[in-house]
Amino acid sequence: MKPLNVLMVGTGEYTTGFVGGGASGSDKKVGVVGLTLFDLRRRGKVGKLGMVGVNGTKFPAIREHLHKNISLVYNNLDTSFESYPADDKVDPEAYKTAIDTLSPGDAITIFTPDTTHYPIALYAIERGVHVLITKPAVKLLEHHLSLLEAAEKHGVFVYVEHHKRYDPAYWDARARARKLGDFNYFYSYMSQPKFQLETFKAWAGTDSDISYYLNSHHVDICDSMVSQLGYVPVKVSASASKGVATSLGCHESTEDTISLLVHWEKKDDPSKQATAVYTASWTAPQRAGVHSNQYFHYLASGGEITVNQAKRGYDVAEDAAGQLVWYNPFYMRYAPDEDGNFNGQSGYGYVSFEKFVDACRAINAGELKPADLDAKGLPTLRNTIATTAILEAGRRSLDEGRQVLIECKGGAWKLV
Repeated sequence: MKPLNVLMVGTGEYTTGFVGGGASGSDKKVGVVGLTLFDLRRRGKVGKLGMVGVNGTKFPAIREHLHKNISLVYNNLDTSFESYPADDKVDPEAYKTAIDTLSPGDAITIFTPDTTHYPIALYAIERGVHVLITKPAVKLLEHHLSLLEAAEKHGVFVYVEHHKRYDPAYWDARARARKLGDFNYFYSYMSQPKFQLETFKAWAGTDSDISYYLNSHHVDICDSMVSQLGYVPVKVSASASKGVATSLGCHESTEDTISLLVHWEKKDDPSKQATAVYTASWTAPQRAGVHSNQYFHYLASGGEITVNQAKRGYDVAEDAAGQLVWYNPFYMRYAPDEDGNFNGQSGYGYVSFEKFVDACRAINAGELKPADLDAKGLPTLRNTIATTAILEAGRRSLDEGRQVLIECKGGAWKLV
């Protein structure tokens, strides 16, 4: 199969690890998207690479950052890419120019503010380009369904980068849930330290919120576990805490912590009902010891599952950190192999991208159709409708101070 040409849309923390003029203070100091695609190119699965942002003047510093922290660390790994706009230009619509250079069957990754996902994805889809979108796919159910319609019309693959699906414990939990009987209760919590608000201050509380950013993980995990049992979400109520983020200079509308209370029912037997609570916060302590606290509890008629992926039995004490730190090499393993090459191919963050690249190549080779990926249970647009419905319903519940209903009749979804 031919290598896949990929354009990376967005140049921030997740793509390059470059934030505020230097390496991010998070656990993604060299990014995820760029490093993974550079390595996939080394392995022959990816061909030409490009990167597009709004401010081209950042590219010289980004290239220096990637060379210093990737090429010089991983056996001179090639970090070259075409960039848009030019190094002396600022252009909010540079993504259009960059996508116009692609051919049908090429692909893009979208790691930009949530409000931009829809127009960027639609522009690519209409030109026959495959799309990977970071979660949340979009903010509105209407936009999700519009992208799905466009993708099916143009025969392209659209994949939502829900990497927690490939966390080995979460993957195993999904399989075990099939055998535990009817869904009864789900509780999840995910948080990040307050310094993340510095990274996201430009859009936090205005363009999007912590529920879209973090609750999206566990909403999707829960949906993937219970949709296979025939459950659908039917109503959502949300509540939020405020005060910390605003004291740190964020917009006055910024919530600190958001909880979604979701009622689920079994489609073929509405008498069987379940409750789920998804909580997310970006005001955890600065020295929490983990970048992302993440755990859930699943209760069913025949058993229960509890997963805590914050402290994985890997403790590191460093004088410089001044505390115990719990790292997560199961997501992205940054330590080189014995030959000096990048060695994180088994990390679930890497696996998520490789699944997308392999799927696109198989489609381009005529071995698969996009609908085949739906059947495989990948986080495609069709397989993540409920997640978008829940997230938008939560936002509307907060804004309108009411419970929001989710209707799914004959395959048609809407909020009421």
